[in-house]
This record gives sequence, structure tokens and C-alpha cells, in this order.
Amino acid sequence: MVPKTTYTALEVTDLSIGYASNEIANAINFSLSAGELTAIVGVNGIGKSTLLRTIGNVQPKLSGNIDLEGTPLEALHSKALASKISVVLTEPIASKNMTVVELVALGRQPYTNWIGSLSPKDKAKITDSLNRLELRHLKNKKCYELSDGQLQRVLIARALAQDTTIMLLDEPTTHLDLYHKVQILKLLKSIAHETNKTILFTSHEIEMCIQLCDTMLLLDGANNPFGQPCELIGSGAFDKLFPSDTVSFDATSGSFRIEK
Repeated sequence: MVPKTTYTALEVTDLSIGYASNEIANAINFSLSAGELTAIVGVNGIGKSTLLRTIGNVQPKLSGNIDLEGTPLEALHSKALASKISVVLTEPIASKNMTVVELVALGRQPYTNWIGSLSPKDKAKITDSLNRLELRHLKNKKCYELSDGQLQRVLIARALAQDTTIMLLDEPTTHLDLYHKVQILKLLKSIAHETNKTILFTSHEIEMCIQLCDTMLLLDGANNPFGQPCELIGSGAFDKLFPSDTVSFDATSGSFRIEK
């Protein structure tokens, strides 16, 4: 386990996101410490994936600031950025004909030499990632032979092998059954707490996130509240997430109820 050290890994200030002149969300403010598991939640189309992609420098911000360990995102060149942020998006992988260990090894690309040979340190990081995601017994399997849940763990292992301060994941539990949703989120929590990495992910699993996350960002198109789940429950933030005549939030149980 990596010793716990507290510092600000990611700070977002007055951020506006969208595409060209089409603003999707604004007034986004939050700060994440090292070793935290944080979920971005909200209704469909509110900008969760767009926010994640903007923080990962996959697309440009419209305005505002994104600082990684005190350094503006735009001040980091590609190699430095690859050592600070790893990203797992929902796009399919380029080739499922690779083995598990080959795909995980791609996470070491920012550190390998020009011919891509792996050093003993690279191999140790790959092995640790396989072990932590419980994939050692599958390492020689082709990716097309894996279940959705297994493949998702491989993609997380690739990001972990990249050994970045911050890991960004877009809907890591999509298309998984309840057991595997819980398994993935618990694995992410253990990675954050045991390796002191900051993990930020988007999700529709709001009730699971309330139970497992250290902090949450609620994109609501207005105030975009951020804080610990208990703080957000106490402030009534979840009450405003969905139309009250459709879904209501029970603060006592931390769950949503369909209004019939």
C-alpha cells in the first residue's frame, strides 16, 4: 500500500464545457485530493462525459481553469500529461485480437523507449496491475474471449499500469450486471485508497456512488453541487436531480423512489 499523503491533485474553477459555441454546462467548481474516489452524476445529456473528456484534454474547454497538482492543464505537454492522467473512455478498443497482457502493457507507452521495449520497472507495473484487477489467470487470453466485466477490468488495469496521479473513467459499469457493477466500483475504491491515486468517473449508478464514493459532483445545469455524499444528502442536493413528480429521493435510505 502506498503511504497516504494529502494534496490537491485536481482543481476545477469556473469551468464551462461544450463544443465550439454550444455550451453544455458552466459554473463547474470542485477540488479533489489524492486518494479520493469521486463520481460525476446527473441526468442524460447534462455533460458528464463532456466534462470528463475536457479534464482529460480529449477536447478543449470553453472557459475556466483546470489545474493538475497546481499546474494549468494547457501548460503540460503531451508526455507530461500522459504521466499525470490516464483515461478510460467508452469507445471500443482498436483490436480485441490482443492478449490481456499486451493490452495492459500499452499503458506503459509514455515511459518506453523509441522501440517500445519494456524495462523491469515496466514489467513490474504491468504485473501489479494484473494482480490488483484479479487478471493474472487471464493474462494470455485474447480480449475477444473475455466477458464485458473482464474486459472492463483489463481497461482499468491498462490505465493503472500507466501509473498516473489521476485516473478518469467514463461509465465504467455500463452493460454490466449488478454483481459486476459493484465489483468494479469496489475495485476502484480500493485502488484509490491503497495507491493514493485520484479516481474520477461518470456514472448513472447514483445509489451505489452514494455508498462507495468519497465525494460526488452533481451536474444539475445550475449550481452543480459537490461534496461528500452525506453533505449532499443533508443539503437536499439529490432532491433536485430529477423531476419531483417522477422520482423522489429518500434521504433516510439514500435511495430513489418512483412516484406512481
